[in-house]
Amino acid sequence: MDIKESIKNIIGVEMESFNKALYSALSTDNVLLQSVIDYYLQTKGKQIRPMLVILSSRLFGEVNDTTMSAAVAVELLHNASLIHDDVVDSSPLRRGRKTVNNIWDNRVAVLVGDFFVSTALQTAIKSNNLNTVSLIAALGKELATGEIDQIETADEHIIDEKRYFNVIKQKTASLFSSCMLMGGYSNGATKEQLEAIEIFGQKLGLCFQIKDDIFDYFSDDIVGKPTGSDLKEGKVSLPLLYAIQSNNDERNSKMRELLMSQSLTGDEIATLVEYAKEMKGIEYAESVMQKLRDEAMQSLSIFPKSEIKDTLIQILDYIISRNY
Repeated sequence: MDIKESIKNIIGVEMESFNKALYSALSTDNVLLQSVIDYYLQTKGKQIRPMLVILSSRLFGEVNDTTMSAAVAVELLHNASLIHDDVVDSSPLRRGRKTVNNIWDNRVAVLVGDFFVSTALQTAIKSNNLNTVSLIAALGKELATGEIDQIETADEHIIDEKRYFNVIKQKTASLFSSCMLMGGYSNGATKEQLEAIEIFGQKLGLCFQIKDDIFDYFSDDIVGKPTGSDLKEGKVSLPLLYAIQSNNDERNSKMRELLMSQSLTGDEIATLVEYAKEMKGIEYAESVMQKLRDEAMQSLSIFPKSEIKDTLIQILDYIISRNY
């Protein structure tokens, strides 16, 4: 049984309820706004984050109204950040479809993103759980700070692995760990249990982003996005960071010079991508994911074997092995 079927069998009913609640939360009388929302929600993505809230809750009991409100709130905030990121990056496509800013314009996209943020906070308050509200508010700050750090890192051409991990902790891992915490809070998890699932969520999120970054080194027909799109935006991810920092030959100096450029040509991007591959940058990134997997598995060791625990492990392995 693949991961999608497994999740459907275990929390399929809850995910149906979640999607109904998501649509209901975003309902508006404004015709333009509703048309943008309808278009955006036609492609929902993998919805891993609300799944994690629900699965985390199921570790400790049954899904309840607090769980569902938390799942909707975090998905709304996540999507708000994507809409705003597309504006910041001037992205024409997301998930193979035109972005909101591409079809309408930046004014509409920013305001729709703001609508999602406000709805996320409103939904979090409906959870009647102060921990959920606090996590959503803190996440908004964390995501914005991570984006600023990423822009600064790219603009100043900072080549530093520690800086890279700090950015992906803020922009990606913070969401995953918060999802796990929200599920735990909604069903009375203990302090020890909360600490364990927070670690699991963080390691899972780091793996998710590293895998996404690895995709940037392969062709468009394999992963559905142009090779080197991150490099085009000045973002240097783990495979190339390793290649640059672990070598000091003449070619390395040339690669560093390229990374100091204000913009890169297609040929220059291809040169950097090939260098990262030749210097075993992909293998290094994969080894880091395996280490993070071991740490994530260790964090779950306090929980007895169960269908829910097995599903969380399945999601972890899927994220590391996926090809899109």
